Amino acid sequence: MAAVTEAPPLPIVERLSLNDEQAAAATHRGAPLLVVAGAGTGKTKTLVARLASLLDDGVEPNRILLLTFTRRAAAEMLSRVEAAAGSGARQVWGGTFHSVATRLLRAVAPQIGLAPNFTVLDPGDVSDLFSIVRAEHVDHGGRRFPKADTIASIYSRTVNAQQPLDEVLKADFGWCLEHRDALGAIFTAYTQAKREQNVLDYDDLLLFWRAVMPTPIGAELRQRFDHVLVDEYQDTNPIQADIVAGLCRGDEAATLCVVGDDAQAIYGFRAATVAHLREFESSYPEAAVVTLEQNYRSTTPILDLANDVLAQSPNHRRKHLWTERSGDGRPELVTCHDDADQARVICDAVLEARERGLTLQEQAVLFRAGHHSDRLELELTRRDVPYVKFGGLSYLETAHVKDLLSLLRIADNPDDRLAWHRVLTMLDGVGPATAARLLDELGVDETGVDALARFTDGAGEMPESAETAADELRAAFGDCTSGRLDCGSQVDRLRPFCILTFPGRYENAPARLGDLEQLAASAGDQTDRSRFLAELTLDPPSKTSDRAGPPHRDDDWLTLSTIHSAKGGEWRRVHLLHAADGNLPSDMAISDADGLDEELRLAYVALTRAKDELMVTFPLRFHVHRQRLDDRHVYAQLSRFLEPVRHHFDEHTTPAAGGGTTITLDPNLRVGVADEVDAALGSLW
Repeated sequence: MAAVTEAPPLPIVERLSLNDEQAAAATHRGAPLLVVAGAGTGKTKTLVARLASLLDDGVEPNRILLLTFTRRAAAEMLSRVEAAAGSGARQVWGGTFHSVATRLLRAVAPQIGLAPNFTVLDPGDVSDLFSIVRAEHVDHGGRRFPKADTIASIYSRTVNAQQPLDEVLKADFGWCLEHRDALGAIFTAYTQAKREQNVLDYDDLLLFWRAVMPTPIGAELRQRFDHVLVDEYQDTNPIQADIVAGLCRGDEAATLCVVGDDAQAIYGFRAATVAHLREFESSYPEAAVVTLEQNYRSTTPILDLANDVLAQSPNHRRKHLWTERSGDGRPELVTCHDDADQARVICDAVLEARERGLTLQEQAVLFRAGHHSDRLELELTRRDVPYVKFGGLSYLETAHVKDLLSLLRIADNPDDRLAWHRVLTMLDGVGPATAARLLDELGVDETGVDALARFTDGAGEMPESAETAADELRAAFGDCTSGRLDCGSQVDRLRPFCILTFPGRYENAPARLGDLEQLAASAGDQTDRSRFLAELTLDPPSKTSDRAGPPHRDDDWLTLSTIHSAKGGEWRRVHLLHAADGNLPSDMAISDADGLDEELRLAYVALTRAKDELMVTFPLRFHVHRQRLDDRHVYAQLSRFLEPVRHHFDEHTTPAAGGGTTITLDPNLRVGVADEVDAALGSLW
């Protein structure tokens, strides 16, 4: 009997059914490669194919680096690569710029002046630390001075854009110019405080990585990788572009492949610059370029609209999206009387689509700014339509979750003064002054002092009202640092302390304690607490408490999302609301050419999220005071991006409030109502 031989695996092009352009991108070798991937053209599929193709060629997976902007994107790609090319994909270095930076910096920390157990500050922590530094270093003399959040924004913009403070203030924070010297002093003190406490912010992670690259240690890092793949390259800031160049230029440099779309560059407020993608060929003269134009998501009527919207700007790489999906209907444009009418129209449309067979999860409502959905959320709640909102407060920004994360941060880095301050003030009777005294008694961030060991040994004179909770906290810290508990078990071990302290801090303590169970589940059985904390901080889960009541038994809900948060998503039916000048584009961007161009790209991104159906609404008038009962309002015009392309829509107008009923009377008819009212009034006095 003849032996059965296995057929050789199919080439990656056939395994993943790639079109010609996708196949060219997947199999290109040698020179740097730019893949310009239009919306819905299979960008992720192409990156997955390139990764799988490299593994097929025998490239060692741990010598491939995949850089993305969300951890979920990296996880999805690597999971799909594993399905296509085998389990070796698990060894690929994949993650966000910040998460990869954290891993690399921990590996070389002693050689570059860092302690390996450094803590990563999230944006809320950064504002808190700036608040402390501001209080210590600023005497505003009774005059208006920037608050901590504004200072943090100025600092991050200065660092990420790599622009001098003076230029950033002139361009974006003109009213703060007079405080330029004070801000410089605050930034210096803030940097010193971070070093003393062994903490890094998001910007530090990239700055340290970039600073390492020209050094001998950087040469070692560069030799670690043979191939570097970068997703969403149009969203890189100058520091990230420098890091990529440091990995992929010079002797023994890695081969570079970047994927992006300048038409979807919408993160200018984070100092991302589309120039890196547009100027890729001048930065890498030998580069090859592949353009993906076949769209697999949307119907032809939706793409015709999106193409014509984008064509209003000359500032993008030429491409024309096309599809083989003809589609049954054209996009709808609905003019509403006001924002309340708009909310009713959208609810009606969502529920009507549900009756036709589209689940709520197959639909989304998109908007330019988070507050644009306020009226709609009230209407959805009134009609018992469950929803999840993205683009608002993230799960890890909620106070009670930050409480528990601060506990974990202390266990990981006892020098973290900010975390200590938050935890100590959770204790009954401990305010800012008492917390400051306890920090000094424990020796937090003092050289050579283990503040956590001192605390668990009983150091720190507590108020009598805090003793029970403090004893529980000492025992919990002892268990969490024993090395016997995985991360999920550490979260569970810290919950009794939260049970003791949350009722005094929060009105809805039971619900907040329930959220900690989700955090324990997220931790799972991870054993590396530092890595768990860094991943949570750098790519937190979305807030889950925005539903209108408990989800229905069919576990269905509607997605509400800002356009920024919707990037990368797709739904069968999309509702774009508040499509009026001043909202989209935002009135803050109208006077700036670059800002206006980015707003147009936002509109393009919103339109191209729709697969089958698209409805755009705009109210004719907006109430000036959304939280008041007066009737002050302004009238609006359709977005300047949509006015020139109205011919792509089927248009509808809702009737005016009150139903538009007309009363017709005989002009000769007279009744004595006025006389009766006057007589009734006269009887009162």
